[in-house]
Amino acid sequence: MSVTDDVAGDPVLEVDRLGTWLDTLDLPGRKAPIESRYLSGGSQNQIFEIRRGDLHAALRIPPPTAPASRDAGIVREWRIIEALAGTDVPHTDAIAVCEDPSVLGRTFYLMGFVHGWSPIEVTEWPEPFQSDVAARQGLAYELIDGIARLARVDWRAKGLHDLGHPDGFHDRQVDRWLAFLDRIKGRDLPGLDEASQWLRTHRPIDFVPGLMHGDYQFANVMYAHGGPARLAAIVDWEMGTVGDPKLDLAWVIQSWPEHPDDVPDIGYVDLTGMPTRDQLLARYAAGSGRQVDDMDYYLVLARWKLAIVLEQGFQRAGGDPKLMAFGDIVINLMASAAETAARSDYR
Repeated sequence: MSVTDDVAGDPVLEVDRLGTWLDTLDLPGRKAPIESRYLSGGSQNQIFEIRRGDLHAALRIPPPTAPASRDAGIVREWRIIEALAGTDVPHTDAIAVCEDPSVLGRTFYLMGFVHGWSPIEVTEWPEPFQSDVAARQGLAYELIDGIARLARVDWRAKGLHDLGHPDGFHDRQVDRWLAFLDRIKGRDLPGLDEASQWLRTHRPIDFVPGLMHGDYQFANVMYAHGGPARLAAIVDWEMGTVGDPKLDLAWVIQSWPEHPDDVPDIGYVDLTGMPTRDQLLARYAAGSGRQVDDMDYYLVLARWKLAIVLEQGFQRAGGDPKLMAFGDIVINLMASAAETAARSDYR
């Protein structure tokens, strides 16, 4: 095993093996000693900072206990960030990928190190966004601009024609996720039947397949330090696929205040002073070239689907307080999906 734990319990890379592999590549720092620092991780992936001479990178690798399917997932992520080269989508640079388990035990890739900050890692907005509420609006607009640009990527020209299955994307959503829920179901979810039936009988006005992130939110982007707001990179592409990019938009706004006077509550970030939902929709439409008149459909789908995804975490909580907290969130999301469907005039 080439990823072990130190005395504090943090994972540690086998840098000698990593160095031997790196020496076979045309990269800066050849033969130089490697500095490795564990940054973050969980059950899906671990991230390490790597320094070697002029090479400064982040290494992304599944933990030793992750299922074998995560190796294929790493290659999938790599293909996406590699395909984003030359686009205007903020992303990490693709440096190298290794599918040989003899190197570090699992498939991994190296990406450019991002000098920036993540909203999920701060307790309040860093300056100037904490004291200057007007400047804070740029964080939201940059967030939306990221997926607007992503929606314009020519995924076929970038060799991603086999990344997903866009044909019939909306036709299979309900059956696919209800089957998933049946495998983990441990309680009734009020509103599930109503929202599911509504989704079966409604479709978007149009469907233009495109590259989508799959879990797009403040937690999965990084911003450059200082102001004005500038998106440095979209990260964590585990759910990336070719599907319907407008679902990424719905993922962002499904918990966004609908009216300016509503109390903003997105859980881990303060939305005080942010643009309204309508302003974000207009921004996306202008940047992506896609219409947003059918957003009720996407809001129902996003809330319904997110409730099912989080229900898996709740059912597997095992006393974990973070996962246990999903219990009420799931109930509220599913109820909100059903309520949105019931009051929608979208036909």
